[in-house]
Amino acid sequence: MTGVVIVGAGVMGRAIAKTFGASGIQTVLVSRSPDRIDEIPGVRVSGDFPADAPDMVIEAVPETLELKRKVFLNAEASWPEAAPVLASNTSGLDLTEIAAPLSRPDRFLGLHYFHPADRLPLAELIRIPETSPETLEEARELLGRSGRDCVVMASPLPGGLVNRLQHAILHEAYDLMSRGLATPEDIDKAARWLLGPRMCVAGLLRQKDLGGLRGHILAQRTIVPDLCHDARPNADVQAMLERDELGVASGQGFYTWHEDDARSAPAEAADRLQALLSFMESQ
Repeated sequence: MTGVVIVGAGVMGRAIAKTFGASGIQTVLVSRSPDRIDEIPGVRVSGDFPADAPDMVIEAVPETLELKRKVFLNAEASWPEAAPVLASNTSGLDLTEIAAPLSRPDRFLGLHYFHPADRLPLAELIRIPETSPETLEEARELLGRSGRDCVVMASPLPGGLVNRLQHAILHEAYDLMSRGLATPEDIDKAARWLLGPRMCVAGLLRQKDLGGLRGHILAQRTIVPDLCHDARPNADVQAMLERDELGVASGQGFYTWHEDDARSAPAEAADRLQALLSFMESQ
């Protein structure tokens, strides 16, 4: 076949498959329980790899090193001559460790989607030292055919580009909450109505150019030394895991989620996001 194989039929794997299937790209979604997967337009669900090699294999299985390695070793064994692009959607595992046992690490890279993957128009490509330029371009071309643009990280730093930016902001937000200086509601209000709109219009760095760099650079001299520089994850947030406070899934997180809200909120948020993206694309 020419197309893609996605391994792992969880929320992310199904959404990734939807992006390729909707674009007319031959797509196979491999699941341990194919009979339990609802139909996805343009996607064939299977319990096994197809006989013919795809252009790319995307791994979206749980965050376990050995499980991810097994997917790629099986792919190399299934199509030894074809050498498809091998892409991991891991959020936090070391990409070089995932690729360590592969015979063709030059065909490997990170391909990180963000939730909801079937709505957002951007994904992230992350190179390891062995990733060849040809592999990067093939992955970029396939993403383009599926209607996705990409950003590229030249080295596999933990978290890649987007999660590093996101966690830097969240680390400071959690510290402000722990110190009783700002509520979750006020932090979200600032993000939605101040940070978010400006970033939608001009990005992060271009916005600083537009506003003038003199004041920004001088402000860094007093603000940056006072930011939270603790290298450990926030203890109050880590304790939420022990209390099973997992957000919508458990009914309690930074907010309390009643049953009706928990069912409707994710879909409503995705619809609002789609409306915002449609507006941005029209400008």
